[in-house]
Amino acid sequence: MKSFRHLDESECIARAQHGDALAFSELVSRHQDRIYRFLARLTRSPDDALDLTQETFLSAYQALGRWRPQARFSTWLFQIARNLAFDQLRRTRRVEFVALQEEQESAIQDTAPTPDAALQTTQRLRALEQALARLPAEHREILLLREIEDLAYDDIAEVLGISLGTVKSRLARARAGLLERMPH
Repeated sequence: MKSFRHLDESECIARAQHGDALAFSELVSRHQDRIYRFLARLTRSPDDALDLTQETFLSAYQALGRWRPQARFSTWLFQIARNLAFDQLRRTRRVEFVALQEEQESAIQDTAPTPDAALQTTQRLRALEQALARLPAEHREILLLREIEDLAYDDIAEVLGISLGTVKSRLARARAGLLERMPH
């Protein structure tokens, strides 16, 4: 089996656009974890996130001929993932945030020396998850894209189909809303 790990992204994309399924497979392996994490947090369902991740890459494969280098490939994938997720959330009328699972909580590495500090950290994380869950979906998604996925403002604007100024103001409102919902 041919490996494309040595190729940069644009070369993989060009080969995939010319029908090379292995090149597209390499693109999937490079991006699937970020897309899955984003979808899992957005939909609050690991199973739905798996299905939507597959749908995202299937849609991307089918539309690959229309992708243009002016858009970053990862940004384009986030757009597809977001649209699919919100379509599903609208159908099921479910817009919540993923809470940490018990096994994830126990896997959190805490460098604090005392059990009390570990308990405080866990409580702060739960409070953050609860505060995020109470945010409107548009604020939650913009925080996920910026703070978790570390997308640039321009990329967020492209993913969400909004202006750069709207990204900045929505992000400011989302951060303020999150702070308001955090216990003092």
